[in-house]
Amino acid sequence: MTGAAQSQSSPNAAFNPRVFSGIQPSGGLTLGNYLGAIRRFVDMQESGVQTIYCVVDLHAITVWQEPEALRRQTRELTAGYLAAGLDPEKSILFNQSQVAEHAQLAWIFNCVVRMGWMKRMTQFKDKAGKNAENASLGLFGYPALMAADILLYHATHVPVGEDQKQHLELTRDTAAKFNHDYGVDFFPLTEPVIEGTATRVMSLRDGTKKMSKSDPSDASRINMTDDADTIARKIRKAKTDPDALPSEPGGLEGRAEARNLVNIYAALSDSTIEEVLRDAGGKQFSEFKPMLADLAVTRLAPISEEMGRLMQHPDEIDRVLGRGAERARALAAPILARTYDIVGMVRST
Repeated sequence: MTGAAQSQSSPNAAFNPRVFSGIQPSGGLTLGNYLGAIRRFVDMQESGVQTIYCVVDLHAITVWQEPEALRRQTRELTAGYLAAGLDPEKSILFNQSQVAEHAQLAWIFNCVVRMGWMKRMTQFKDKAGKNAENASLGLFGYPALMAADILLYHATHVPVGEDQKQHLELTRDTAAKFNHDYGVDFFPLTEPVIEGTATRVMSLRDGTKKMSKSDPSDASRINMTDDADTIARKIRKAKTDPDALPSEPGGLEGRAEARNLVNIYAALSDSTIEEVLRDAGGKQFSEFKPMLADLAVTRLAPISEEMGRLMQHPDEIDRVLGRGAERARALAAPILARTYDIVGMVRST
């Protein structure tokens, strides 16, 4: 990532490297959120590149949210960031609604983005389903707000999952069209960062489906609020097959549940699949599952405990978010002001 950001041949060579990403406070952080996003965010803050992480509560209300639940979930997600090791002094951590510039830039982009682009967004089709006429305008316009979130900070890189790649492409298209329409080189063409062993963690009950907080079976996922006993029990009961683990990654083909557990072990142990199978190849799951359970408890139980402590002190969480919003606004306000100037808005001095 750093090399790409610093390359003089990069279209973003004129911009300082900066990472932005956000997660919706929709409740129920899972192991998938941790391995696929939050842990990577923590690693990135040590890279020397400025990192900005956002609890995207404006995105959350594109579908109905109970107000008290939204407040609780915003704090819980923040607690998850902090408990996992995100340092609010090294990274900027805030909730989106405290920085009004996000919504203001989103309106500018609503006037840049084309309806045809929006209609091609598969996530809107998936979320709206057959009842698209009753979906909120906010849900339809979600990608323009996401573009504003990123470009408001001139972010050059965004860690994203596979399901967000299309939205990031729209962000790049939005930046390119704005720059072209106004004859400027103002917004960067943000690059995706997709990496890691377990960026897509699958269900413990069905290795062909993504681990999800919306799955009706709690046994299908490890919640970041689960205690040590619950984590160990869920792994012991995870679905597997009767065969021993192979010694080579190719032997995991067609074995979705086995691949998922090996992926999780590799990610939690900071090793590769090849390294895991070098040590565990030939073992039955009756041997491998206790190994994985011990590793998961060692890595995850302290995070769960710290999240619980933080949730007992909401004022502490709110102070972190408030301070982060001040720092975010210091970066965002000049970029929005310059955007207004470029567009031709009259502003008092």
